[in-house]
Amino acid sequence: GSAKEKAIQFYRSCMDTQRIESQGAQPLKDLLNQIGGWNITGIGKAKDFNETLQTLMGRYSTFPFFRVHVGPSPSDLKTNIIQIDHPEFEMPPESKFKKKNYLEVTYQRLKKGKNSYLVLLGGPQDGPPDSFSLTLSFISNLQRVVTPLQERQQRGMLFFHTTIRELQEKAPAIDWLSCLQAVFHPMPLNLSQPIAVHDMDYLRGMSQLIEQWHKERVLHIYMIVCLVGNLSPALDSQFQDARLELSKILYGKLGSRMIAAERWRKCLTDTTSFFEPVLGQMIVQEIFPQQSKKLAEQMFSEIQDALYGQLDQLEWMDGQTRQEAKVLVSKLQVEIGYPAHILQTAKVNLEYQNLEISEDSFFLNVVACLKLLRQNSYLKLLQHHSQDNWHVSPWTVHSYYSIRHHMVVFPAGMFRSPFFHMEFPSAVNFGAIGVFMAHELLHAFYDYVLPGGCRTCNRSALQKSVDCLVEQYESYGFKVNGTFTLLENTADTGGLTIAYQAYKNWLKKHKEEKDFPKTGLSHDQLFY
Repeated sequence: GSAKEKAIQFYRSCMDTQRIESQGAQPLKDLLNQIGGWNITGIGKAKDFNETLQTLMGRYSTFPFFRVHVGPSPSDLKTNIIQIDHPEFEMPPESKFKKKNYLEVTYQRLKKGKNSYLVLLGGPQDGPPDSFSLTLSFISNLQRVVTPLQERQQRGMLFFHTTIRELQEKAPAIDWLSCLQAVFHPMPLNLSQPIAVHDMDYLRGMSQLIEQWHKERVLHIYMIVCLVGNLSPALDSQFQDARLELSKILYGKLGSRMIAAERWRKCLTDTTSFFEPVLGQMIVQEIFPQQSKKLAEQMFSEIQDALYGQLDQLEWMDGQTRQEAKVLVSKLQVEIGYPAHILQTAKVNLEYQNLEISEDSFFLNVVACLKLLRQNSYLKLLQHHSQDNWHVSPWTVHSYYSIRHHMVVFPAGMFRSPFFHMEFPSAVNFGAIGVFMAHELLHAFYDYVLPGGCRTCNRSALQKSVDCLVEQYESYGFKVNGTFTLLENTADTGGLTIAYQAYKNWLKKHKEEKDFPKTGLSHDQLFY
């Protein structure tokens, strides 16, 4: 079937709660037995540590010790590179808690929980009494070797270029070549493969911990806990209750505020995570026809022209800088509505051609989709990094400017009421979506406003304008630090000015303007 048909089948299997409840924990138990079970009591054949890790990473997109993803290299944005970072821990770091015996208290509460994963799967409570307590201790030790983001930034450690060979020397507990081959199969990798590491100190510390704990069953239990955490959202209500209970135990009052999402909303979110291009195509065809896209593009062009006019009037900007600023605007990549590839149905179908979806088992559908994600990561590595890889989905109500690509993105979700409508007066469209457009456009000029950003400009005149804006925002009585929020305030205030000028220019060309007669508002009032 087509990718669209598979997405619909996936959603239906998620909504079939009667079938999911009747299957209970069995689908996950069957899967765990294939990889050695909990392996607490010695029942079942113990698998090699690296072999189990390869299975989790390659088949189930589960990364207990480190995360692997593909992204653009900072030295060459058009080239993708394998990137490695620490994993996302479900347990909050011990440092966030004042109790010295936090781990012991957490363990005791987990043991008493009626709906814990351990009870549901016949897990570690059947084995040595301290096995899960030791696992919590191991997780805590693993978290301690993570280098805080701020420290990594200060030490220039955010992007460490290395190879699989060097990684093997620095963190020898992991069979790096085999693990990465499991993720990127069938792409051939060798020891010279370039890798970007985000926290090398963490990988060293992680490797030492694995070697220290290697004789314990703790490593295997921890890997299974991560796998269960990754797959449990695809199981019955008992597991969803267990997840909520776990959040309450780990996060206290904060976790207690977590409320299970309505089923349709959860299923839509899950379908989105695996079928984003498909859903993107469906929603774009529904809410963003070509005439809307055309009008939006014409509006943005008008805003660019208004900005050119405003640049000519800036007293603090010299002639050479003004010309450079206009070139900067002209070279901007503008993405409106959706990335072009999502309307290429044949290409989207090709991406999902090997995916088998059945309405009989939501759990197995999730497992199949995780495998597809892994396959897509290998294809991503083979391709050049494409600038049409957006940071947001087409239906999102969130525009942005990408410094890295000198690109503005306005998803289709932005072009709906109250921001935009084909039948709205131009005053309303320019006063809403037009202001957003101008705001994002002005983000390209951050460097000019910052100290030392424009050496040939009249700094005293510029500083006078900056001080005026800071004073304006600090006078509102909301305890705003006008200096701290300067860049956003510049885009807000300047965006409003430019959008208004663009609207006036638009009126001169199009003459007629629609009214909202029942409001009794003038066109200028409608704009604001």
